[in-house]
Amino acid sequence: MTETALYRKYRPSRFKEVLGQDHIVKVLESSIENGNISHAYIFAGSRGTGKTSVARIFAKEIGTTPNDISEIDAASNTGVDDIRALNESVSTLPFESKYKVYILDEAHMLSKSAWNALLKTIEEPPKHVIFIFATTEANKIPETIISRCQTFSFKKPTQKVLKDVVVAIAKKEGFSLEASSADLIALLGDGSFRDAESILQKVMSASKDKKISPEEVELVTGAPKSEVVNDFIRAIDENNLELGLGAISKATEANIDILLYFKLVLHKMRSILLLRNLKSSEGKLADEMTDTDFKFIKNLAEKKPSKINSDTLFSLLSYYDMVAKAYIPELPLELVLIKLTQDGK
Repeated sequence: MTETALYRKYRPSRFKEVLGQDHIVKVLESSIENGNISHAYIFAGSRGTGKTSVARIFAKEIGTTPNDISEIDAASNTGVDDIRALNESVSTLPFESKYKVYILDEAHMLSKSAWNALLKTIEEPPKHVIFIFATTEANKIPETIISRCQTFSFKKPTQKVLKDVVVAIAKKEGFSLEASSADLIALLGDGSFRDAESILQKVMSASKDKKISPEEVELVTGAPKSEVVNDFIRAIDENNLELGLGAISKATEANIDILLYFKLVLHKMRSILLLRNLKSSEGKLADEMTDTDFKFIKNLAEKKPSKINSDTLFSLLSYYDMVAKAYIPELPLELVLIKLTQDGK
C-alpha cells in the first residue's frame, strides 16, 4: 500500500469529484461560466469537508496556475506584519494568469489588528486578486469582512457518503471492506472526509490479509466492542441497571471515548426504531451490520411493548451534550441509565 496519505492521494481535483457539496459546486460553476467572479469568498464548515480542495479547484477552473496561487496558514501568520507583507504582494501582477488567488486556511485565527490591516484591501482589491478565506469558525470573522465576501457553508457529508467513499478507496487500494466495517469507519469519521480516510488508512496498515472485518476496525481504532454497546441497550430494555453500569464500566476500563460509546448506542437505538417503523429499511440495515448485531436489533424491534422507543431515545439525546462538558464523562450516561431503568419502579 502506498505511503502517501489517502486523503491527499484521493483529494478531488475537479468539481465533478467533489461529494456532498452540490449546493456550492453548482453556484461556483455557474459564476465561472457567466464570468461573475467575486473578489472575496468565505468557505465555512467543519474540518475535512472539502473547503481547501474546492478553493484549489475553483482557482484552477478560472485559469490560475500554481505560480499564481498562494496558500497561507492563517494560524501561523496571524499578525499585522504578516498581513502587511500580504498587502504588498497583492499589488504585484500575476506571473502567468489573469488572477492571483490567495487561499487563507483557518482564517478565523487572524488577530483583530490583522483583519483591520486587511480590510482596506478587501474593500478595494486590485482587479486581478481573489481571496478565499477557509474557516471552521465563521463566527470569529469580523462582520466588516463577512459583509464584503460571498459566504458558502460546507455541509458535513452524510454517513452514507462517507461509507461509499471509504469502500471505493479500499477497493482501489486492493482491500476488501465488509459493509459493517465501512459503516463503522464512516461513523467514526464524524462527518469528515479527511478523518474517515485517515482511519481507513490506519486500519489498512494493520491488516494482514487485506480483508477488513468490524473486529479489526474496533481493535485498531479503539472503538468499543459491539457487545459492550449491546449490553447497555439490553439493560434499558430489561430494566437491568447492573448490566448497564457494568457495560459503561467496561468501556471506561478499556479507555473508550465515552462520547463515541454514547454515539454508537444512539446509532443502534435509532436502527431499532427504523426497523420497527420502516420495514423497507431492513435490507439496508442488514448490510450495515454484522449478522449478530442485526439479529440483536431485529429481536428488540419486534418486541412489544418495549422500553426501546422514541421517548427513551429522546431522553438519551438530552444527555448526550452533557458528556463533553462533564468532569466525569461517563456520569451523564450513568444518570440517564438510572433514570430509564428506574422509571415505573
